[in-house]
Amino acid sequence: MQVRKLTTTIGAELVGVNLADAVGDDGLFAEIRAALLKHRVLFLREQSITRAQHVAFARRFGDLEDHPVAGSDPDHPGLVQIYRSDERNPYENNWHVDGLWRECPAMGAVLRCIECPPEGGDTIWANMVEAYRRLPDPVKRQIDGLRAKSSIEHSFGAAMPAEERAALAAKHPPVEHPVVRTHPETGEKVLFVGSFTTHFVNFHTTENVRFGLDKNPGASLLLQWLQSQAMVPEYQVRWRWAPGSVAIWDNRSTQHYAVQDYWPQPRKMERAGIVGDRPY
Repeated sequence: MQVRKLTTTIGAELVGVNLADAVGDDGLFAEIRAALLKHRVLFLREQSITRAQHVAFARRFGDLEDHPVAGSDPDHPGLVQIYRSDERNPYENNWHVDGLWRECPAMGAVLRCIECPPEGGDTIWANMVEAYRRLPDPVKRQIDGLRAKSSIEHSFGAAMPAEERAALAAKHPPVEHPVVRTHPETGEKVLFVGSFTTHFVNFHTTENVRFGLDKNPGASLLLQWLQSQAMVPEYQVRWRWAPGSVAIWDNRSTQHYAVQDYWPQPRKMERAGIVGDRPY
């Protein structure tokens, strides 16, 4: 297996690997997992694998999760079909951590391209360990110990009728996570707020609030600025898809953005999301 770095900060392409082989080859899978922890997102081309092999490979990382809105392929539970052929979708073209609205957001995902437009449709990933590392020290001190709420209601639920949105919110109420989480395998500190994050829950203290202006606008502006750190190009890698291409990413230390510059061309992807742990 050859590992070719794509940037100095994030991303590597694996060459000479068939993911179907890694389903039953413990040594090969261990190499892939080690590369994932190091590079955070891995890319492979020309992977002629079946849906069953796709799911079997992803399950080597852990149990697979369903999606309450997108659902899964009935023949392959945990395999979400992200088919964009007849409508725009406003939920992918923002910087996000998959399932940040869950108590245990996804550990990672394996995404395979089925069909893509001749131009456009790239996906971008950002290294949120690097984003945290390069924050100014005063900001690090200010956000140390801060916690924030994340919600599915204001994103996926926003386009639903009121009753459906309320039902979704009742089934998946807002969750609370640390603004800076610790990666459970590497021990690295990760900036852990994204587009699903709605507000801080413990910002309004005497250390942070002098006047009313500090209380709501101040907290909101700080959150927006932290969310914007994923937009820094020096933290990013961009991938051009082709049918049979696969991306594997560590959802605990990255965010991603699916660029919607291909409308009205179709883009069909299949994703196996892996159940994660509770952030701390």
